[in-house]
Amino acid sequence: MAYNFDKIAARYDRMNRLMTLGLDCRWRRRAVEGLGGEVLDVACGTGDMSEALLRQGCRVTGVDLSEEMLSIARAKVPSVAFLRADAEQLPFPDAAFDAVTCAFGVRNFVHLEAGLAEMLRVLKPGGRLAVLELATPDSPLVRPLYHLYARRVIPPLGRLLAGNREAYAYLPASIERFPKGDAFLAILEKAGFGIRNPRQREFTFGVCRLYTATRL
Repeated sequence: MAYNFDKIAARYDRMNRLMTLGLDCRWRRRAVEGLGGEVLDVACGTGDMSEALLRQGCRVTGVDLSEEMLSIARAKVPSVAFLRADAEQLPFPDAAFDAVTCAFGVRNFVHLEAGLAEMLRVLKPGGRLAVLELATPDSPLVRPLYHLYARRVIPPLGRLLAGNREAYAYLPASIERFPKGDAFLAILEKAGFGIRNPRQREFTFGVCRLYTATRL
């Protein structure tokens, strides 16, 4: 992992709500629309995406590397099976799930293509992959405001409310260097399994993007 999320687990949910003005909950609801059956939630963190999937009627398994995050997730959503596992070495057989999701986690993969290949490996043919991730906006009007907020407001807020400026300085830096849009879709298409209908949707001026694809 690029950052040890055990350090910020206790205040992670509160910081997410404050940083996104609560929009992260709406983004997750949009991401799970149309999903069903057995779903794997990769890099599940404190279980917010797993909870959204459960409300959608899915049968959910969540995996994450951070035991502190998983502890919170288990208390929050006790009906979901949460396991400690590496996204690049998932402990499941091929074609085990009807859908695989990852919300705000792929940019923290040590080896992005390997993690995506594992997510596709455990996805059934015809199953849907849904990846929700933050991004820098493309708009020349919105981008300066975004950078001001991300670089000048979020790190001090993290120090004040989460007691950890380092984590929330890492956040905007990780977003800025992560491949977005067509660049991310190109990496997904090279991940080792055939896909169809790779698409992206922008939410809130492109601050968040939903990438979807169906495994062949």
